[in-house]
Amino acid sequence: MGHARPTFERRQLGLVLRRLRERSGMTQQASAEAVGKVRSRIVQLEDGTATASEEDLRTLLDCYTVTGDERATVLELGAQARRRQKRRVHVDNLPDAYRRFADLEASASEINCFETGIIPGLLQSPGYVQALFAEAEGAWWLPDDDQGEDRLVYRLERQARLLGDADRRIIRFVITEDALRANMGAREVMREQLAHLLGMLDKLPDLNIRVLRADAYGNPLRGRGLMILGFGERGSTVGYSSAVLGPSTYYDGENEVESMLRAFYRLWELALSRKESRRLIEQIAKE
Repeated sequence: MGHARPTFERRQLGLVLRRLRERSGMTQQASAEAVGKVRSRIVQLEDGTATASEEDLRTLLDCYTVTGDERATVLELGAQARRRQKRRVHVDNLPDAYRRFADLEASASEINCFETGIIPGLLQSPGYVQALFAEAEGAWWLPDDDQGEDRLVYRLERQARLLGDADRRIIRFVITEDALRANMGAREVMREQLAHLLGMLDKLPDLNIRVLRADAYGNPLRGRGLMILGFGERGSTVGYSSAVLGPSTYYDGENEVESMLRAFYRLWELALSRKESRRLIEQIAKE
């Protein structure tokens, strides 16, 4: 294993290996002994500041009992992490991209998120999630798709992972007013969702939610959505652009990320304050 800067590819590999190790029940010390290294090398690998040879990676995957497509995916991630690459747009075409997104998101110390016309996934109530999936059924997946329950569980687990009482990361959301007034098939769904938002604002004082009024002008992200993940001293900031269909796209280049941050902060200033946003959500809930 060689010591290296925490590139996007190395961070992604490290987070996957940490998840697989924890799933297997192995300690970092036991993993280190399996490849004949000291524990600090496994720590560096999982932190994205070290690379692993293909031989060591195969040994770790054997220890974690990783097989099939999942094993092939991790080996490809390892090959990408060993290459010297400039910061660039990174397109994740490998299987289970949504799990690697969740790993990256959970490791961030700062999250800035904007969605247009929809409540961001981390803020969705269970009923809202189910209504969204029902709306997409027959279009993005077929009614007999057996992964529907997995999608719901994944979404709720992702929320629990990031929005716990003890979490102190910086999280900023900008929600558009039309998302608060959307027709989700039944009034009860939106009532639950609005109550869910108000409950989180009460429960999580560090959670920053702002609403962008429908009549606001000057939105540089009109018709778009983005998420920007910061890692403090542990690595460079990464931008994420969601897609309706297709691979996940990440932006690691300094110029691209700076542009995304400028757009988000302009939007942040355009939106109502946290207190004003709460008042508007309460007003809409009473209508």
